Amino acid sequence: MHELEKLIDRIVDRVNINLRKPAFDVGPYIRRLIELEQFVRFYGFYGLTQHHPIHFLFINSSIAGSYFLGKCIVDNSVLYKTDVRGDELKAKGDCFECQSLTIPLHDDEVIHIKDSYLIKTLVHNHSHDPESPEKFFIQNSASMHYANIHGSPIEGCFLGPFATVDLTRLHDCVIGAHAYVMAGELAHCYIKPGQIWIQGGDYFNFMYRFPEEVLDKYIHLQPGCHPTGIFMDFVGEHKADFESVFKVVQSSRPIPVPEGASLSRYAVVKGNTEISENVLVSQRAYIENSWIGRSSNAQENCYIINSRLEGQNITAHGGKVIHARLGEKVFVGFNSFLRGTPECELRIGSGSIVMPHTIIDLEEPLEIPEGRIVWGYIRGAEDLEENSLPLERLAAINDRFELGRMSFDGNGLQLVEAFRHRIDHILEANGANFDGTAKHGHAQRARNISFNTIQPYPEGNFKGLCPRIEISQ
Repeated sequence: MHELEKLIDRIVDRVNINLRKPAFDVGPYIRRLIELEQFVRFYGFYGLTQHHPIHFLFINSSIAGSYFLGKCIVDNSVLYKTDVRGDELKAKGDCFECQSLTIPLHDDEVIHIKDSYLIKTLVHNHSHDPESPEKFFIQNSASMHYANIHGSPIEGCFLGPFATVDLTRLHDCVIGAHAYVMAGELAHCYIKPGQIWIQGGDYFNFMYRFPEEVLDKYIHLQPGCHPTGIFMDFVGEHKADFESVFKVVQSSRPIPVPEGASLSRYAVVKGNTEISENVLVSQRAYIENSWIGRSSNAQENCYIINSRLEGQNITAHGGKVIHARLGEKVFVGFNSFLRGTPECELRIGSGSIVMPHTIIDLEEPLEIPEGRIVWGYIRGAEDLEENSLPLERLAAINDRFELGRMSFDGNGLQLVEAFRHRIDHILEANGANFDGTAKHGHAQRARNISFNTIQPYPEGNFKGLCPRIEISQ
């Protein structure tokens, strides 16, 4: 047996030990999911800029097709086409605020991935665990295709395809396919597929769950099988375009990039596409026949096709926007799927919030008014009435409220203000407010970046693994 296969078996055992409760076996989901040859085909790579301190340490691991930025340790782990983006890690001397406490950092924060198997997963942001402010850890865990681990240290967990854990520490939890959780801290929980749960301390609690028959159509997972459904079919249709981008290390920019904007050389850009000032297009983003207005961003695993974004638009990790026109400052949450057609165009008014993991798959033209919050599953105007509210109406709620499959408890104004604050923070962090000399963000800091590659052993017992490597300034 190859050492890589032994490593995967070891990871399975370690995850399963943690998941004794809720008695979940990850083995059938990840063993032999990726053929051994795939780990040899793709190189790992890391980014270098003057703005991001580096320390990369890879120990007995496979990092095929994976990207690293910032300070990262990968120890006895398998990362396949995973992005570990440490450009928001806290620095030595920073202070981490938690409730009424201020915690100074003694060292730079590091992302530490140990005894874990991450498949096409995004790791971003920084640890929001006050007990671990200097280490953003992922250990004894497995995650599947297009999951997001965002500011969420996890231990002993399994994340299904298109799942998102956001600003939440997890301990021994299973997060089902296309589930989204932002709840602070959870232990020994099973979050069902398609569950959307946003909890803001004692202030509010938002819950929605997709109907099982709807979710199965878009993403379905069975032990021993690859994930299936519309989501997987959609990304599969564009797979060849990404393979051509990754075949070469250096390439010329496919379109003009204005001052203050950044277009990753590992993004796909096709057709009649234009990006404006202060725009950020991250690696593994896909842009085709679209206009991206000033200070907008398209983050990892985003697809923007035949669409127009007017400006200050956020398309969060994994968001997809097809045949749509978005007004200014529209937020599209993690792994949302917004698909219009030439005959059924989607229009979203300025200042609207599309909640994480929303599915809008139109059967008729649809216009969403300005200042609306949207969630759930929408095919047309009738569904919109049951899956959206004006933001001012939500802000006026101060008790229990139900609409269709959505339930809300608490203070609606707190939820609205939390989203608005986060949107402003994301825009600022991504460089939307850059004025030519000050207020730099990711778009400006990533504008001039170089990449180095790391190749695995091509054959023998260590085939697919990379040798122990340490890279530092």
